[in-house]
Amino acid sequence: MAYNLLKGKKGIIFGALNDKSIAWKVALKAHEEGAQFVLTNTPVALRMGELNELGKACNAPIIPADATSFEDIERLFKDSMEALGGKVDFILHSIGMSPNVRKGLSYDDINYSYFQKTLDISAVSLHKILQVARKMDAINTWGSVVALSYVAAQRTLYGYNDMADAKALLESIARSFGYIYGRDKKVRVNTISQSPTLTTAGSGIRGFDNIVDFSDRTSPLGNANADECADYCITLFSDLTRKVTMQNLFHDGGFSSMGMSYRAMSQYNKSFDCDKDDEIPKEW
Repeated sequence: MAYNLLKGKKGIIFGALNDKSIAWKVALKAHEEGAQFVLTNTPVALRMGELNELGKACNAPIIPADATSFEDIERLFKDSMEALGGKVDFILHSIGMSPNVRKGLSYDDINYSYFQKTLDISAVSLHKILQVARKMDAINTWGSVVALSYVAAQRTLYGYNDMADAKALLESIARSFGYIYGRDKKVRVNTISQSPTLTTAGSGIRGFDNIVDFSDRTSPLGNANADECADYCITLFSDLTRKVTMQNLFHDGGFSSMGMSYRAMSQYNKSFDCDKDDEIPKEW
């Protein structure tokens, strides 16, 4: 059911790749709620993905841009404002990638060049987007910027590797820039700490299926799926949340507030798969 929550609003959605992407789901929901927007991803991702299909479904122009490049971001905002006929009201940052995870390197033996790329792509890109947007005055007053995060920013989860550091930095950037942008332009900046979700990026993390299952069994409401995350993003883009900013908002069925669930304790009492630390795979 549509509520016209974004009627008349314009935006930019970063990171849609295919129909498993949260950004893809957000685009469909935003279109359903009356928004106009630009879709963007790196040129390489556009060649690999299916974004043209989404663009047609949402009547949305597609503008390639590397979110780590100031020049690309400046061009993106300029072209987006031309295509949309003015400043934007919302931005979704759904960007994340770790070469260390892709290469299967353990956290205690990461490649630092890869680590810099992880941080630049997954977190510093948000700072660059906000910095360029503010200098170009590209976001309307009471606009909303949302970036997708994960509970590993606060808690250690095996296999998440240096992406945990990137998410922690992402949340810090949202708070720091949220103060400045809110003070000067009434633009709000938040992160959503989403349940582990089986996207193309998430599936690259070793043991991710087990993380998803554990979270779902632990959360009293179960995991939040990509469609539900999209609904939550829409509320943050809308005027219903005008005074929400600088927050990391958990959208995880209650997982982030749990210590031990009944089901987890029952399984704990039954058996261990690993009794000794030396039996734990090094990469985890």
